Amino acid sequence: MIDKLNKEQIENLLPHREPVLLIEELKNIKKLKSATAIVQVKNNSFFVLGHFPNEPVMPGVLIVEAFGQAAAALTAAGIDRKTYENKLVFLMTIEKARFRKPVLPECILELNIEAIRSHGRVWKYKGQALVNGNLMADAQWSATIVDRKK
Repeated sequence: MIDKLNKEQIENLLPHREPVLLIEELKNIKKLKSATAIVQVKNNSFFVLGHFPNEPVMPGVLIVEAFGQAAAALTAAGIDRKTYENKLVFLMTIEKARFRKPVLPECILELNIEAIRSHGRVWKYKGQALVNGNLMADAQWSATIVDRKK
């Protein structure tokens, strides 16, 4: 049973690469149920440099992207490797996204995600984004597993 994935292991599961791969680690993994993803928001992160000059903040859309990456890694790590070969996970819907406080550089963003249900290739998740235990954002979203183009 896998309890933790490092960045290299996440790269083996997801097609994302720098600078778009946002999650550094996936820990507290409960197979196909829940996990915590770690995002290191740095002063030199690509999205901080221009969003916004002199008032840097992580864009909300990238918090949602990080939620999606964490959910994809949780799902890919939990299903049979042969089932996931040549597959991708795509976001389908984003619901109830709320951005409560700005996420500033030089913080660790923890994403607590939970798989709510699955039906075939469609999965529904919910998550909370926290910095030092403070709720920064939360959302629900759906994703689907699709075949990769060859």
